[in-house]
Amino acid sequence: MNATFDQPTAAATLYNFLFSWQLIPEKCEYQSGTIPRSGIFSLQLAPDEKTVQVNFSWVTYENQSFQTQYNCVADGAWHPFSHPSVADQIRTQTIGSHEVMMETIQSNEFCWKTHLAIQPNGYLKLTQTGRDEKGNPYTNIQYYHKQLSVLPYAASVSGAVIRHTKEGMIKHKALTAMEEQTDMQLDQIRQQIELLAQQAHAIRKRKELSILVYDAKMQFKPVIGHTYHLYQKQDDSFMLSMIAPQEWGGAGPFKEFYASVKLLADHTWVEVNS
Repeated sequence: MNATFDQPTAAATLYNFLFSWQLIPEKCEYQSGTIPRSGIFSLQLAPDEKTVQVNFSWVTYENQSFQTQYNCVADGAWHPFSHPSVADQIRTQTIGSHEVMMETIQSNEFCWKTHLAIQPNGYLKLTQTGRDEKGNPYTNIQYYHKQLSVLPYAASVSGAVIRHTKEGMIKHKALTAMEEQTDMQLDQIRQQIELLAQQAHAIRKRKELSILVYDAKMQFKPVIGHTYHLYQKQDDSFMLSMIAPQEWGGAGPFKEFYASVKLLADHTWVEVNS
């Protein structure tokens, strides 16, 4: 009787990588492409426990967001690539329990190669090599981190490797979903805090300017929505005028022009371009 052995599933060979990883921008090095301000890299297991979804999402310093996704099977064989316009074949193979190599070809020509390696400190190092639009070779290196409290693997290469179990995969999927949701909510709160801080700064500037304007000498009643001009006089006091700097026809009765300002409906003043 001939013995048969099942091929290891992606869950078993890639278990140490099946998580969402957050980019550490200050540690990265780039020779090509857009430079991300923040990013998430994740490997998610399909229900067949053989196919793995690779997900990249990142935001640039210009606040442009990008996302890409493709599938792979970690059996060392060539498989059709999810995006034929980019590459037609992809091969994924594990090197021990802490390294993964992905490479693609287009019409039997090399496209790009991605090497994943879990570092002794628990970081994920992602090294991508390829050729840019001009055909020049490039190497981009990125580092990612995970919260150690929810890592499903040992925090160092020398640590004990946790093997795949059904119970472990259930917990892994639940933890992954939980962290993605909480990270998204925390990011939304962070953006709201940044927006509120910007609004508070703008209000503070309007308040300071408004106090200065109301302390200035004015011989007319300002109208909401109209623009006026604030000058500092020779005695360092301020005056509000309807005459713009270029309309004086020479040296005006002031030491220097301070700002053009507009009265808002809430009776605060805001600086405008003259």
